[in-house]
Amino acid sequence: MTRLSVNINKVATLRNARGHNTPNLLQVAKDIESFGAKGITVHPRPDERHIRYNDVRELSSALTVEFNVEGYPNKVFIDLVKEVKPAQVTLVPDPPGALTSNAGWDTIKNKSILTDVITDFKDAGIRTSIFVGTELNFVEGAKVVGADRVELYTEPYADMYPSDKKAAVKPFVEAGILAKELGLGLNAGHDLSLDNLKYFTESVPALMEVSIGHALISDALYYGLENTVQMYLARLNG
Repeated sequence: MTRLSVNINKVATLRNARGHNTPNLLQVAKDIESFGAKGITVHPRPDERHIRYNDVRELSSALTVEFNVEGYPNKVFIDLVKEVKPAQVTLVPDPPGALTSNAGWDTIKNKSILTDVITDFKDAGIRTSIFVGTELNFVEGAKVVGADRVELYTEPYADMYPSDKKAAVKPFVEAGILAKELGLGLNAGHDLSLDNLKYFTESVPALMEVSIGHALISDALYYGLENTVQMYLARLNG
């Protein structure tokens, strides 16, 4: 069974547009829990343009499902994660001003920093995942630096899916097989949607978790949040 973790960054973006607390981020997260999702994901950035650092603190004490905090491992992020101790931290290579995540780690070039950060988090009892592409040497590198899981960056799959879904998913299947052989847990995320999710989860072996935010929150504008979560769950495990 593949678990759904809902990224609520876009809910925070909408809230921040008016400077008050509508929509109520904490209540939305609790509602998503009650609708059947098994995780909540947030990605705080230094400018706090969507998720704020204090949101992470409040969510960590209120959630009953798995909490996944993703971000670039600068000192502020590392200190925050060690403070709240989420079930999982996902390391992404975003520079501070990045609009969104658009690449995975080069786990070979960044071996030293990743090893140090992952050791620190694992000493604190936090499961660590690394955001990577489908390059097999980078998946192997994730194992070398001590990660528990990898999260495959799925935008290339989403882009190619409409024209050639078999070719689109092939490198992800290969990366998933390798991750399993190495003993790494497998997550995936970025631009997965109602259109392309089912084929991906049926094709990629041993997929443990998908993190979906932009598409799911956008779909909720049309279908309603509860119905949308149920639709995604049906795509995952229907």
